[in-house]
Amino acid sequence: MTETTETARRLADRVDNLERSTIRVMFGLAEKAEGDIVRLEVGEPDFDTPGHVIDAAAEAARAGETHYTANAGIPELREAIAETMARESGVEVGPEQVTVTNGAMEALSLATLALAGPGDEVVVPTPAWPNYVNQARIAGATPVTVPLASETGFDLDPERVVDAIGEETAMVILTSPSNPTGRVYEEDAIEEVVAAAAAHDAYVVADEVYGRLVYDRDFRGVASYTGYPENVLTVDSCSKTYAMTGWRLGWLAGPQEVVDAVSHIGESTTACTSSVSQYAALAALTGPQEPVAEMKSAFEARRDLVVERIAEIPGVSCANPEGAFYAFLDVGDLPGTSFEVAKKLLEEYGVVTVPGEGFGDAGAGYLRISFANSEKRIETGIGRLEEMARAVQ
Repeated sequence: MTETTETARRLADRVDNLERSTIRVMFGLAEKAEGDIVRLEVGEPDFDTPGHVIDAAAEAARAGETHYTANAGIPELREAIAETMARESGVEVGPEQVTVTNGAMEALSLATLALAGPGDEVVVPTPAWPNYVNQARIAGATPVTVPLASETGFDLDPERVVDAIGEETAMVILTSPSNPTGRVYEEDAIEEVVAAAAAHDAYVVADEVYGRLVYDRDFRGVASYTGYPENVLTVDSCSKTYAMTGWRLGWLAGPQEVVDAVSHIGESTTACTSSVSQYAALAALTGPQEPVAEMKSAFEARRDLVVERIAEIPGVSCANPEGAFYAFLDVGDLPGTSFEVAKKLLEEYGVVTVPGEGFGDAGAGYLRISFANSEKRIETGIGRLEEMARAVQ
């Protein structure tokens, strides 16, 4: 028996149940591509972290704040998060109801581990960020995907989601603004879903990492307006709002028993979040907010550019993104699957996008592009997309 075979037999079954994220698949293909490549696949602000945040981190490091912290984070940061949530999204929680995590991704993962296991179901309206499904599988739970209708711009359909909620449902994940569609769900639709989840003693996890990037309306956190705040967990981070993706700083807030459970599990995984990142986040939340306003204004202008240019391309269309920095392009009239279209666009035209099918079956025939890039590069990328679309018509 070879060493390779022995190693393969030692891998846990859960590894075989995980699917590669098409975001990362396209990222990997782009890394190997040569020439002038326009990167529109990764959801990462093209801005640098604000200077005062970097200065605060450096000052903390020099002052010796380089040691372990409490599992849930330093008290000053938890208080700042609670105050920011109340001020920015209307969600009222105490600092003790907040736990700091290594990015929103860890908050989501630990929440899933705390709430769902074998025999439980995790309901995910799609198109959706693919990691929700993988996190459910890692926990041993069963992901239940609910395709939303393209005809409504993938707006939240409460009837479809409520029909998927049952006695085995442990949690429902709602992302608004949506990744990948940029849709901001209507509050009355969300309220119906939360009420149905509460009736089955299930939690709604509100992934609100793009909450401060809403362009055409004010944003309110789910926990601020539903009748069942005790059934809502809010996940957020500094990554998108403050251009701090590499700092890996997020949080989860909500019912005390869940927050405590998440902190307890985190003790056995990462113990705590980087102390220096926590002081950086403290400066981001409590310091000048002008950089946030400037970034949001730039994203909104880019959103308008994308919508205007896509409208000029035959065989391609997109709904107006209401938040985040993504546009979900309907390329169903072009030949091939969305993955084939994305691959052709990369290999022959040097533009990296993400196939919509990677966000669930509802995304088949779509491409996600990120407009977290300069207007010049966006214009170049869409120009090449137009060239391809006209060539295959």
